[in-house]
Parts: sequence; structure tokens; C-alpha cells
Amino acid sequence: MGERVESAFRVETTGSHWLLPVSDYLCFPLDQVNFLACQLFGLAAAFWFRLYLSPSHANPLVRHSVAALLGVVFLIFCFGWYSAHILTLVLASYLIIINADINNVHRYSMVTAMGYLTACQVSRVFIYNYGVLSTDFSGPLMIVTQKITTLAFQLHDGMCKKSEQLTSEQKPLAINVRPSLIEYLSYNLNFMSVFVGPCSNYKEYIDFIEGRHIRRKLKQHFGTCNGQNGYDKTPDPSPLNAVCRKLLICCGCTLFLLTVTRSLPITYNVDPHFVSQAPFLTRLTYAFFSIQAARPKFYFAWTIADAVNNAAGYGFSGLDENGKPSWDLICNLNILGIETATSFKAFIDNWNIQTGIWLKTVCYDRAPKHRLALTFFLSALWHGVYPGYYFTFITAIPITMAARAVRTSVRHYFLGSRGLKLGYDILTWAATQLAICYTVMPFLLLAVEPTLVYYRSMYFHVHIISILAAIALHWKHKPSEPSAASKTCFSSSSSSSSSSQCSAQGQPVHSNNNTNKVD
Repeated sequence: MGERVESAFRVETTGSHWLLPVSDYLCFPLDQVNFLACQLFGLAAAFWFRLYLSPSHANPLVRHSVAALLGVVFLIFCFGWYSAHILTLVLASYLIIINADINNVHRYSMVTAMGYLTACQVSRVFIYNYGVLSTDFSGPLMIVTQKITTLAFQLHDGMCKKSEQLTSEQKPLAINVRPSLIEYLSYNLNFMSVFVGPCSNYKEYIDFIEGRHIRRKLKQHFGTCNGQNGYDKTPDPSPLNAVCRKLLICCGCTLFLLTVTRSLPITYNVDPHFVSQAPFLTRLTYAFFSIQAARPKFYFAWTIADAVNNAAGYGFSGLDENGKPSWDLICNLNILGIETATSFKAFIDNWNIQTGIWLKTVCYDRAPKHRLALTFFLSALWHGVYPGYYFTFITAIPITMAARAVRTSVRHYFLGSRGLKLGYDILTWAATQLAICYTVMPFLLLAVEPTLVYYRSMYFHVHIISILAAIALHWKHKPSEPSAASKTCFSSSSSSSSSSQCSAQGQPVHSNNNTNKVD
């Protein structure tokens, strides 16, 4: 049995086989070993890039060329000839950028990138039969799609719209000149973010390559603080502390993956013997801990990618309230925020942050109507065509509605004292974590049959409870027609609260807009 699995990895791996002995020794799939090797080599290359190819030592052309070339080498090493899909999409999108009518460049880029990504996602399901080995090049393709569309929309902003037509967020990121080929390749394929991102803004990346990244952030900080140009005398902060902290997190995740995650496989949730013999509470407990154990895999991938960017000198977000350098500009997650989330929205705001920003940038802020529905659709389509993804998104709808209804109806009763508030937070934390476990299980099971097996074993209890709670609390608090004597007073006093509530509820799931959190 072991040899069959090993040979399957060998056959399906289209990337390099140089590290196959390491894969056999560690009992890890070769694609994961190749990925880790590239990230570790990329970390070393990032330090070299910052120290020996800094803007003071090398011109932007050299920095662009080295960043793009290393990224392409990493892709070929991990995916072999499948990397041609990623390169094809990037080159085709550049032809659109330089040749298409600037008024429609964002539309053509979106259709091309999302269309190609979807075609590859369909082949991943139906040709490779749900394969997720190294032939799964869709991860880098998803990141490239984000970058291609982000750049296209920001180029359209800068060349087609007047300044007053742009929001305060869009204005500083608008692009006024079409990028050169090397700039485009470097932005999309640089070795720091070619595998798992995160996606960043084109102008910020160009500032980093040309040496303006840190200076500009410091100028914003000192200009806001005291109106002085003290940033000119401040040496560039070192990312070493931030990189070491993030590498320690990666080490902790690795240790967790090697010990806990391996002993709690997700597929055991749908094991026939376990489902038929184990009591409901046992199945619920195992589901909870197996989902918790699956998270460090994502924590590791996103954190090490962030560390590589920081090591290269990219990701500086300014000085925090204590005057210390912060390197979280393109951070993709907040682990503490995830693990302590007391609502669906709080969880999502801290998970895959840059994807949330991308959805808000290219869809939610620009859709003329049905913004929330279109954002949900784009998010689902971007993730892929696995049925499990859509089970997750559909399940999230009644849960979100129920959470909002509970907050509106119940939360104010627990704000009278610190003890009651703490009790409320503990209950909502437990409910949120169990609901997240129930909701994302299909995301990991992928297929229809195991998803239905799991939900039947859980008696669809979260679906039922959330739908009943949403309906009951909706009718309980359905506003009645006010009397003539109080109508004027009621309308004037409630107008501001109604508008703020609509604003909070109108945010997309991935908006990461922390000003309107629903706890």
C-alpha cells in the first residue's frame, strides 16, 4: 500500500524529482517538499536581494529582472511544464494591457484571467479527478489572477477617470502609465509572492523595486504626526525582527503539523465505521479538533510568504503607535484574531486578508448594483469549481443571517456588566468556532458525497438552528407600523441607526472592513 502511494506521487509530480529522497525520508508528498525548498531558498535569496541588490546598489531593471527570473525558476521547479499555464496567462494579459482600448482594459483583463482560471479549475476536477498533487498549479494561477485584475482596474482608474471620480482608497493607487514588459512580469511573477501571494498593489510594488517604499511610508507617518520631514534623517528600519517572529510562527506550525495534524485527518470525519459507531458528541468533538488542526497548514504557507517579502524589504506599513516599525502591509492573516473570533465576520476579516481586499477593490466598490451577490459569486468562482466550495458558501448565508439576528436581539442584554459581557463573548466564541467548523468542512472534503455524509452525520443541525433562529428573530423584531402620534419622532430618531446598520450589513464577506464589524 505504501509503495502504491509513493509511486502515485512520482507519476503525478510534473515538477523536479531532485528532492525525492527527502520526500521519501520525511514521508511528505514531493510537491510539498519542493514548495518548502523553494520558500526556504527564496528566504535566503530575499536577504541577498535586499542587501546586495538594494536600490542603492542596483538599478530597477536589474531588480525587476532578478525577481521575475527567480519566480519563473521556482514555478518550473515545482510544476514543470504545467507552469506554462501561468506564463501563458501573464503574457496574454500583458498583450491586453498594451493593446486593448483603455476604456475596456479592466473588463477584458477580468474576463480573460477569470475565464482561464476557471477552465483550469474545471480540468483540475474532471481531468485529474480531484487531484491536489503538484499538478495542482491553480494556487499560483489564483494569485496571478488577483494581480492581473488589480493592475487592470487601477490602470483604468488612472487613465480613464478624473481624480474626483475616485474614492480616497483608489486615488493613491491609480496607475497613469502602462507598465513595461519587465515591470509587468516582475509584479506578477516575482519570487517573493509567486506561490501563495499575497497580492499587493502595483504602485506599492514599483515603489519597493525603485527604493521609495519605506521612504514614502515614513513620510506619511512623520507628516501626519508633526508636519516635519524627520523621515529624511531616519535610517531604513530592518525587517529582521519581523522576519524572525514570523519564522518562529512557521516553526510552531510545522511542529503542530508533524504531531497533531497528522493524527487528526479530515477524511476520518466521513469514515463509515466512525460515522455509524461513534456518538454524536464524539463526532462533533472530532470535527472541531480536526478543523482546528487543519488551519496551521494555511498559517504556515501565508506566514512564510509574508516573511520572504519582508526579508526582501517589502511589506513595511509604517510605524505603530509605539513608534516601532510594522511590517504587516501585505500580511494575509491575523492568527490571534482568527482563534479568538466571536463572529463569522470577525473570523473572515482576519483570514486571507489580501483576498478580501482584492474582492472589495475589483468588485464590491465598483458594482453598480447587487454588490454583495456579485462579490459572493466572484469569490466562489475564484476559489474553484469543487462542489464542496459551494456547499461552504451556501451554508454561510443562513449562519450569517442568524448571527446578525442574534446580535440585534440578544447582545444588548449582556452589556450591563463586565461578567455578563465576558460570558456572552465566551458563548459567541464557542458558537462561532463550531459554526466555522461545520461550514468549512465541505471546503476540505471537496466532493458532494463525503460532504453529504458529513452533514447527515451532523443531522444538519447548524442549518436547522440557524434558519429557525433567523426566521424567529426576524418575525419577533419585525417593525410594526408606528402610530400617527409617534411616527415623526420614530422616523427622526431611527434614521441614523438604520443607515449605519445597513452599512454594516452591506459589507461583503471578504471586505475586511473593520470599521463595521459584526460581533
